[in-house]
Amino acid sequence: MHNKWLKQWGMALFIGLFSGVGLQAQVDTTTYHELYGVEVVAKKRHTVTREGAPLQVLDRTGMERLGVQDLSEAVKRFSGVTVQDYGGIGGLKTVSVRSLGAKHTAVSYDGVTVTDAQSGQVDISRFSLDNVEMVSLSIGQADDIFQTARMYASAGALSIRTVTPEFKDKPFNTQIKLKGGSFGLVNPSLRYEQKIASNYAVTLNADYQRADGQYPYTLTNGDIVTEEKRHNSDIDSYMGEINLFADWKRGGHMQVKGYWFDSERGLPGSVVLYNDYHTERLENRNGFVQAAYDNRFNERFALKVLGKYDYAWTRYKDFHSQYIDGVQTDVYTQREAYGSTALLYTPVKHLSFSLAEDFFYNTLDATTPKCPFPERWTSLTALAAQYQDERLTATASLLGTFITERLEIGEPAPDRKKLSPAVSLSYRPLAEQNWRIRASYKHSYRIPTFNDLYYDRLGNRELNPEKAVQYNLGMTWSGDVPNWALEYLSLSVDGYFNRVTDKIVALPTMFIWKMMNQGRVNISGIDANLSARWQLPASFALSLDGSYTWQRAIDRTQKDSKIYGDQIPYTPEHAGNVSVGVEHPWVNVTWTMLAVGDRYSLQQNISENRIDGYVEQQLSLNRTFSFGKCALRLQAEVLNLGNVTYDVIRYYPMPGRSFRASVRFVY
Repeated sequence: MHNKWLKQWGMALFIGLFSGVGLQAQVDTTTYHELYGVEVVAKKRHTVTREGAPLQVLDRTGMERLGVQDLSEAVKRFSGVTVQDYGGIGGLKTVSVRSLGAKHTAVSYDGVTVTDAQSGQVDISRFSLDNVEMVSLSIGQADDIFQTARMYASAGALSIRTVTPEFKDKPFNTQIKLKGGSFGLVNPSLRYEQKIASNYAVTLNADYQRADGQYPYTLTNGDIVTEEKRHNSDIDSYMGEINLFADWKRGGHMQVKGYWFDSERGLPGSVVLYNDYHTERLENRNGFVQAAYDNRFNERFALKVLGKYDYAWTRYKDFHSQYIDGVQTDVYTQREAYGSTALLYTPVKHLSFSLAEDFFYNTLDATTPKCPFPERWTSLTALAAQYQDERLTATASLLGTFITERLEIGEPAPDRKKLSPAVSLSYRPLAEQNWRIRASYKHSYRIPTFNDLYYDRLGNRELNPEKAVQYNLGMTWSGDVPNWALEYLSLSVDGYFNRVTDKIVALPTMFIWKMMNQGRVNISGIDANLSARWQLPASFALSLDGSYTWQRAIDRTQKDSKIYGDQIPYTPEHAGNVSVGVEHPWVNVTWTMLAVGDRYSLQQNISENRIDGYVEQQLSLNRTFSFGKCALRLQAEVLNLGNVTYDVIRYYPMPGRSFRASVRFVY
């Protein structure tokens, strides 16, 4: 039944709804908001259809229109993206782009990357959308060459940009929001902005979330179907953030950020047969301080300097009679010091060069047996050139990587040196039409994580970096259609081919499993996108957004292997989403549908390993009331409208139908 629905919905999506959410949004990488009396310096704004490599954007307006209230919900609306979700409100969520794996995806927060040297994966569930202005996803090398070298190092990048304060008729702004819903969800948040003198501003953000996570689910065991309830899926988390903004006119701009996140949650574990008894607990504490300064001295020279110190503490507890004192406790502590400097030089009109140098130092301490207490020094150097006019954008870059490590116990992994090139091209054949053809190539590789190299018995210090090569060829078009009442229409189609070699996988040796370089994957696919908006009579407006992805990610390691030519785990061949919104001064209504095809939980594509596809729907209603200088926004949602039973990760059941509501007051 699931497959039949998926085929029907997939055909409908393919015929009419290949959309890229937020393609109508515009990106401006160097816009500075005005603090009274300050001169504004800005680049010319450009739409994402001009990019040489795929770029998708969802801004704050789009998120409110779609009723998005969670970062993972926003990311799921991008084409070519897989969000690994372990279920529940507090479940871990990671992002993989075009089946390259979450460790190939960089996550940046206000231009500075968020990292985890231990696991290589970033849990995006710890970021709140209440403070976010824009979320964007670039695949391959973005056209913005004025960025850190670390952003050149990944196959894809998820960028989160927070709100910059704007003051109109008073020196402060206040936002109070309360969100609640099924399974004990309570989520209050506060944002306060204060203008200090004419060129300084400070913002404070606080967010608290708790939920018991005891959602019902349907368990199918052969011919027996029972209704169960999820256990040990609760979460209790706090997030606080303070920002200082300075605008010194021609003296440059600076932002200093302090961030703290503290959570305590249950790890519900997998449901195998009728066993849903899990007692594992996870505590996370993460804090960082970062500062960013940039200055465009004149039309030729610009400078950007970033610095960050990051502290991450994790405590894992497993309660069981097999352990001494009935509990096993593992504590991990990571620290990172990071600095980056980037220079932009524009000698003549249309031609720019950039040079970026990043250096960072990582450490890991753990209470686990035989922890070698690794230290890693990394240097990244990126050199890039770009030519850009009204019809042509051509970008080329070269990234140099050098890494060395030291251990307190044993011999460290060998030093690593690598050069990684990237090239992209976007061309508009017809001067009077915003139709563009684009092509890109990028070589990148991911360094083995501390767990890959040094985890007790499993780690392998001889691992090579995992290499990825990306090719993309596509076309974009944006504009309006006369006499169709269309305010905006945007289309894009991209075909791509990726190859991953030296893939790091866990393989059995004589007595134990061990991390090995024994994998090769070929990934081919198509991403198709469309976004449109109609202005209708009687103050109505209709918007249409969505995405469709066809993808074949197949193993090409050994021809005589049982898995040769099979789709790699957790990669659906077909996936897509569509959102239809009706806007009116009285109420805005948005219907969203996400469709995911069959996947396999293990490498061999046999029926025992198949996970059925699913179709999930969401309905959102919202309205904003204005009272002088105040605004009140009410929103109500029904999640998983059809009460569909499904797993994203096998044996981790997702919630059925649930409800969510929020109230936001702005003054």
